[in-house]
Amino acid sequence: MNRFVSNFTNRLDAKGRVSIPAPFRSVLTRDGFEGLYVHPTLDAPALDAGGNALLGEIDAFLSSLSPYSDERDQLSTALFGTSEILKVDTEGRVILTESVKAHAGIADAVTFVGLGHKFQIWEPERFRAHLEEARAKVREMKRNIGTATLKVPAGASPSAEASPGARER
Repeated sequence: MNRFVSNFTNRLDAKGRVSIPAPFRSVLTRDGFEGLYVHPTLDAPALDAGGNALLGEIDAFLSSLSPYSDERDQLSTALFGTSEILKVDTEGRVILTESVKAHAGIADAVTFVGLGHKFQIWEPERFRAHLEEARAKVREMKRNIGTATLKVPAGASPSAEASPGARER
């Protein structure tokens, strides 16, 4: 799989190094990026991290903006001007710099959170709060969508239809 999935919490060692989870290292290796690209997340106290796939997405987004627009300059500054390329040692560890740790409020442990093409690095308690907020928003979205009557595809069993007495919200 070439996606970052799941979440893992690891402690920083006495030298300030943290091990990137093995499944994430595997994705980075297949991606072919030397090191780990990291930038402060734009709208959360976390870090976005990844390799070529993340950089490709950033490049594609920026190229959709007018080359000399203020928006493109501001996003370029926020995404590239504050980013770092961290060296991954032979044991799969990185040293988070003081500036990225300060942005995310990281002290002695981090939670790595897979987001498909990239992952985020959070201070564990902040991630727990973010996850609860995300779950609450998803529950609200689900309520807003309501219970739609399922359409039965051609050749499917009629039992696949929603029951006529199903509640609507």
